Amino acid sequence: MDASVINIAIVVVYLVAMLAFGWWGKTRTRNNSDFLVAGRRLGPFLYTGTMAAVVLGGASTVGGVGLGYKFGISGMWLVVAIGAGVLLLSLLFAGTIQKLKIYTVSQMLSLRYGSQATRASGIVMLAYTLMLCATSTGAYATIFVVLFGWERWLAIAVGGAIVLVYSTIGGMWSITLADQVQFVIKTVGIFILMLPFTLNAAGGLDGIRSRVEASFFQLDGIGIQTIITFFVVYTLGLLIGQDIWQRVFTAKTPTVARWGGATAGVYCILYGAAGALIGLGARVALPDIDVATEGKDVVYAEVAQNLLPIGIGGLVLAAAVAAMMSTASGALIAAATVARADVLPFVAGWFGKTINTDDSDNPEHDVKANRLWVLGLGLAVILIAIVTNDVVAALTIAYDILVGGLLVAILGGLVWKRGTGAAAAASMAVGSVVTLGTMIFLEINASEPLAGILANEPIYYGLLSSAVVYVVVSLMTRPTDPQVMRNWQRRVAGEAAPEEPAERVPAN
Repeated sequence: MDASVINIAIVVVYLVAMLAFGWWGKTRTRNNSDFLVAGRRLGPFLYTGTMAAVVLGGASTVGGVGLGYKFGISGMWLVVAIGAGVLLLSLLFAGTIQKLKIYTVSQMLSLRYGSQATRASGIVMLAYTLMLCATSTGAYATIFVVLFGWERWLAIAVGGAIVLVYSTIGGMWSITLADQVQFVIKTVGIFILMLPFTLNAAGGLDGIRSRVEASFFQLDGIGIQTIITFFVVYTLGLLIGQDIWQRVFTAKTPTVARWGGATAGVYCILYGAAGALIGLGARVALPDIDVATEGKDVVYAEVAQNLLPIGIGGLVLAAAVAAMMSTASGALIAAATVARADVLPFVAGWFGKTINTDDSDNPEHDVKANRLWVLGLGLAVILIAIVTNDVVAALTIAYDILVGGLLVAILGGLVWKRGTGAAAAASMAVGSVVTLGTMIFLEINASEPLAGILANEPIYYGLLSSAVVYVVVSLMTRPTDPQVMRNWQRRVAGEAAPEEPAERVPAN
């Protein structure tokens, strides 16, 4: 049988399995908590798998191999920065976050500061999660284009529909079950198949070392500035992303959130090293790949098609699809959660209306409403991915504002008792404006399109200005209302009712 037919069959079986997990997850979804955070019941194995799956997307899997091909062992730093973010979040903050029994990052800000002004963070978080989902959707569609020979729009529509169906039907339970399969496929594909086959084809590490320049084995070969940027953008971004926090909310206990997440972080670092070694081996075994013309992301597919036995390549391609789908589904449910829980009430407040999105008295109605939000935003993401050839610029803007504008207010609330609501709101506003303003200024004066948007400076200036404003305004304003702080400390201690709404806090 032709190798391409076998590869297609394997990927199709995988896609059908994802739909099956959607129906399986539906049987476990009875209320809002089940749909959005898997009932907060995930143990160590399920939690570690779903956390690793959501953070290791196409950039980590396909992109990591490409970076290894282009830069050698230092190509691992992108994924290592992601793993470092998961480690820091898990060891420093995950236990506290899990105890809060909330659904969104914005709810944490409302609890900690007692200020409705911080709800503007929901809009930034919604933009970030939507762009992340659209980027992942467009990424796995490229594999369908190569594998099935489809038009790009059809590949996006079919792939997006599969993610949309299993995410809409069962919510976080379906996504968690799908993530376990995706985690296993990625582990087998990278560590058990691609790594040994590629190293063998290249003659092992000794064979590689004798045929490439010494710089390919230097840890800083990709450039110190690039490594620093990876840690600033990805490590810090992972500390506060709704898609990541929503996984923390699924943990059964603070211990699971802390150590299950730490295990996932270590796994990510090993994953990054393996991807870089695969790319480095491919540099020797497949030296004729023109990454300058075709892009570094083609290396992954070339390894699957040319270095692996018939049938094995299909599993490896399925691993790439799994990586991208897990990120897309996680971002989609995060977007729907933020849109319904944060953005809708915030916008309604502009018109003097109050909306309570937590219909605890009618769990079935609550789940139905969440499904409609996932469905609606999922369709919007598919359309964005179809009509936009490059959403990287939009994702970069959202990511920079997320870190430059929101990081200080979020982490400040977790570590500094003197931080106030006025300071949080001011730091978010100033950080976001400085980040955007620097980006616009650099873009106007740039010699190439998108050079200003993709520059490093906006996020640095945004972070610095946000931190200064947060500290200064906190010291100049009255401490947070004692009743708000008592309520916050009670929640941090894990004394809240299991599903006590986070919004019921006094406002300054």
